[in-house]
Amino acid sequence: MKKYILKRLLTAFFTLLAIILILFILMQLMPGSPFNDEKLKESQKAALYAKYGLDQPIVVQFFRYVLNIFQGDFGVSYKISKNTPISQLIQTRLPVSVMVGGVAVVIGAIVGMLLGLLAALKHDTIWDTLATIISVIGVSVPSYVFALALSYTLGFQLQWFPMLFSTKDMMGSTVLPSVSLSMFTMASIARFTRSEMLEVLGSDYMLLAESKGISGGSLIFRHALRNALIPIITVLAPLIVDLMTGSLVVEKIFSIPGVGSLLVNAIQSNDYNVVISLSFIYSAMYILIMLVVDILYGVIDPRIRLAKKGE
Repeated sequence: MKKYILKRLLTAFFTLLAIILILFILMQLMPGSPFNDEKLKESQKAALYAKYGLDQPIVVQFFRYVLNIFQGDFGVSYKISKNTPISQLIQTRLPVSVMVGGVAVVIGAIVGMLLGLLAALKHDTIWDTLATIISVIGVSVPSYVFALALSYTLGFQLQWFPMLFSTKDMMGSTVLPSVSLSMFTMASIARFTRSEMLEVLGSDYMLLAESKGISGGSLIFRHALRNALIPIITVLAPLIVDLMTGSLVVEKIFSIPGVGSLLVNAIQSNDYNVVISLSFIYSAMYILIMLVVDILYGVIDPRIRLAKKGE
């Protein structure tokens, strides 16, 4: 298992290097520059390029950037907030997106698994039909539609929760956007949980467990659900990163100062450093989540540990 984890860590490291290289090259190939202001003279543009090291060969720029980025230095913003360290811009926005997305992940995963379990255990009943309808609605309807509906009913009419995000009431402000974002995750997890649980419940393994006198919650949670978790975790992993990096439309509806709006502003302004930094953070989060998922595979299913040990 240790050898497997070490191999995954090395793979993750070199994958990050490859991602940085691709992002860097793509940004160099994009038209325009961070200094497209028509008021700037050519001599002024040349001075700015020299100041930020953009007049250096691309190879030099890349390796210098890689060294800085692994030290936590993402450079400075060229246009969004001139000369402001990008780490400061991210520090004020990323925690907000992670908090809202994290709550959405918890809500979506727990409610989705409960719905899927209910649908599987009450197969071909009214409960199965209701769970399926909820899942279809959650997958089909965009999150911003739920956001608008919740904002109008629970925020405007009933006034149970704030309509706009406020740092003074973080918990209350998080409820509506998190619930809106969680709907797709909840529906996806519910569908996969239902299908996997139906397959597991009808397997010879479960018949053997029942023949040994195992029943009730132990049979469902310790044996059936554990065997159904691997495909569920596989589906949940990329959704975690998507939610924790924010949804631009939902952020706009609730005025959430997250990283989604920062990325869009950086792309529109040709602020290369901000774009590359946020893309790197997205990639790093995704690789980290997938690394955790790989380790969880071995914890949940001993057969995977044996297979990796045999390799």
